[in-house]
Amino acid sequence: MLGCSTAAPSDRPHSAPSVGQDLATDRPDLGRFFAGVEGTFVLLDAQTGQTTRYNPERASTRFLPASTFKIPNTLIALETGVASGPDFPLTRDSTVTPRQEWWPAVWMQNHTLRTALPNSVVWYYQELARRIGSERMQSYVDQFQYGNRNISGGIDQFWLTGGLRISPEEQVKFLQRFYTGQLGVSERSTSVAKELLVLEETPRYRLSGKTGWAGLGKPDAPQIGWLVGYLERGEKVYFFATNIDIRTSEDAKARLAITKAILGELGLLEGD
Repeated sequence: MLGCSTAAPSDRPHSAPSVGQDLATDRPDLGRFFAGVEGTFVLLDAQTGQTTRYNPERASTRFLPASTFKIPNTLIALETGVASGPDFPLTRDSTVTPRQEWWPAVWMQNHTLRTALPNSVVWYYQELARRIGSERMQSYVDQFQYGNRNISGGIDQFWLTGGLRISPEEQVKFLQRFYTGQLGVSERSTSVAKELLVLEETPRYRLSGKTGWAGLGKPDAPQIGWLVGYLERGEKVYFFATNIDIRTSEDAKARLAITKAILGELGLLEGD
């Protein structure tokens, strides 16, 4: 169902403007955390504007966003009134979205935004997109300056198998605009999305983010894995994007492990 997001030549670095090039620090030593997995990591320090990168060429290459697009999709659904709030319910219509063999059992349940986002329920967000419609969706994707802004390939497929592409560097800049209220959406919509994105909270930090996995069902080619989000430590905020090739289920699990290992290496998960 989901297409592989291997980057075409037009998606290479020249087509995706890099962020903070004058304040970018490349860290090839961070490659040891990838343990044989091909990938990249980008961190943007909101306080200093400093960008830390591993594998800068891949960091500026555009890929399908897959389920990381659930962040803007959530905002758009709330802003348009398609979703009334975090507890907006939907029931899956099996004639429109029949079950796929690879679906986890939790996707078969009815869902709300509050359950669909953390469980990455594709059919729920496909239905939101259909209700939003192409015209409104394109308007918001343009407003958000999201990647290449191309929603071709079907209103319920463009972020999965269609024309939309975004680079890891663009992801962190989008997240910064989202977090700081610069997307032109209401405070309420931003607040609801932030609440739903929390992954982990400790006395020292709060980690928020969204995974993505493009290319399911394509064993002959590497699939693409994402984890994008931000880390809050008191008043300090750090935006990050991890992007890797997925060839095994263990690689998929590595998205969070790699991210936390690098954040730890950078001293961002420790006590003050």
